[in-house]
Amino acid sequence: QVQLVESGGGLVQAGGSLRLSCAASGIIFRLNAMGWYRQAPGKQRELVAAINRSGSTNYADSVKGRFTISRDNAKNTVYLQMNSLKPEDTAVYYCNADVSLQDVWGQGTQVTVSS
Repeated sequence: QVQLVESGGGLVQAGGSLRLSCAASGIIFRLNAMGWYRQAPGKQRELVAAINRSGSTNYADSVKGRFTISRDNAKNTVYLQMNSLKPEDTAVYYCNADVSLQDVWGQGTQVTVSS
């Protein structure tokens, strides 16, 4: 069974930075697209950023120029570097991965940005 374990969330002041990590473990034949989603209280879960196996990326308009997604295929890990954080970035951030065509989610990590 494949698991995704996130780390790196926390409390930061507006304008600060955080780096999230998500490591996949278990029996992994092929790790395809990986991404980060977030869900704020009372809102739907939304895509923040995604990256495919070859490194092509896409971002939500709200984070373009501030967030950077990257991955290390040798470590089965995806990262999200978040700079210039804003209070509206406050949410639970979830890692998602296509593992051999199986959709897998992490447990989520809280990011809180204070004004």
